[in-house]
Amino acid sequence: MRVFQNLDEYAAARGEHLGFGSWHEITQEQIGLFADATGDHQWIHVDPEKAATGPFGATVAHGYLTLSLIPVLVKDVYTVENLTMGVNYGLNRVRFPSPVTVGSRVRAGAELLEVTEVPQGKQAVVKVVVEIENAAKPACVAETVVLLVA
Repeated sequence: MRVFQNLDEYAAARGEHLGFGSWHEITQEQIGLFADATGDHQWIHVDPEKAATGPFGATVAHGYLTLSLIPVLVKDVYTVENLTMGVNYGLNRVRFPSPVTVGSRVRAGAELLEVTEVPQGKQAVVKVVVEIENAAKPACVAETVVLLVA
C-alpha cells in the first residue's frame, strides 16, 4: 500500500499509477444482499439454478455492486494521511466491460489522473480499474472524483 503523508504529497503523484489492492472474492451472499438493498432481483443475480443455464454459466454480480466495492478495493491501494475527511463527489465515466460471476476474485488498480485546488481542499480524479482474476477484460473502469479536506 502506498501511503501519502499529506495532500501535497498526494497531489505530487498526479499522473502516476498508485498500485493494486488485494483480491476479494464475490459471494452469492453479497450479491443477494445487494439485490435486497436495491430491489434488483433479476434471476441472473439471485437464481443460481437458472443462472447456471444462462448466458454467463453462473450468477453474476450487479454492475453497480462492483462499482460500489471501489472504496473497499481502493483502501488497499493507497491512503492519504492527515485528512479531516474524504467525500465521494461523483463519477466522470463508468463502464462494465466484463461480468463478474459468483466466486470470482476482483481487485482494484488506481491511477491518479488529476488533482485540482477547490475552496474546501483538493479534488482528485482517480481512474480505478477493477480486474477479475484470470480474465482478459476488467469488470469495471471508472473515473472517480473525490473531495479531500485536510
